[in-house]
Amino acid sequence: MPNSIPVALTVAGSDSGGGAGMQADLRTFAFHCVHGTSALTCVTAQNTLGVTRVDALPAAAVIAQIEAVVEDIGVQAAKTGMLLNREIISAVASQVEAHGIEKLVVDPVMVSRTGVQLIDDEAVATLRDALMPKAMLVTPNRYEAQILTGLEIHTLDDMRAAAFRIYQMGCKAVLVKGGGMPGLLRGVDIWFDGSRWETVTAASVDTKNTHGTGCTLAAAIAANLANGKDLFSAVRRAKDYVTTALQHSLSIGSGSGPVGHFFPLLNR
Repeated sequence: MPNSIPVALTVAGSDSGGGAGMQADLRTFAFHCVHGTSALTCVTAQNTLGVTRVDALPAAAVIAQIEAVVEDIGVQAAKTGMLLNREIISAVASQVEAHGIEKLVVDPVMVSRTGVQLIDDEAVATLRDALMPKAMLVTPNRYEAQILTGLEIHTLDDMRAAAFRIYQMGCKAVLVKGGGMPGLLRGVDIWFDGSRWETVTAASVDTKNTHGTGCTLAAAIAANLANGKDLFSAVRRAKDYVTTALQHSLSIGSGSGPVGHFFPLLNR
């Protein structure tokens, strides 16, 4: 019999440019020696300059993919990315419940790199009310945290206030990411699990090639959970991984290139 290997599931969209979404998630799982499985929610036409088209899959197709993976292979941890609409979000929430997926990282993808809201208010409400309460961890960036809470976020105290409100929405823990924060707060994250506050920092990396950092962080957390790490250790390790991947980011295309998920191989 072959050695057993941890399995992680990504429920996310496809990025044709390969920098974010499912492509980033699967590379991140592989780096952490976790077998990556997937349920595709939408297909995007995008590159380093932006997104030009998005086509959603039917909710029933998303359900079928999750069922196929869970019922045969099993899942030790899962993460969600772009879920796009209310029907898909509701379907994913129902599958998480039905299959008892406890180690769930919800990356509430709802804002573009330029701060433009990508999903409608109905989808935001469904994500907040149906899926986030089932999450072990929610990982909003500054703009997503603002949408979820209605707060303006400019300071560390603002990030803490947002983290507290998001925690009250029912998740077990929240990590408000500071990648979109100004000045010295850029890249400083705030963690809260109902009793413990942590400020999670890493070395600042000066690069324009940051595409896929949010997807990669959530996938790395899920991979570490699948490998048996406790939640905060998974967050800390994932943050370190993303920082190193940023240090080896790929200067491809004319816009914002992706992080270097496979950095140990780049000099070979």
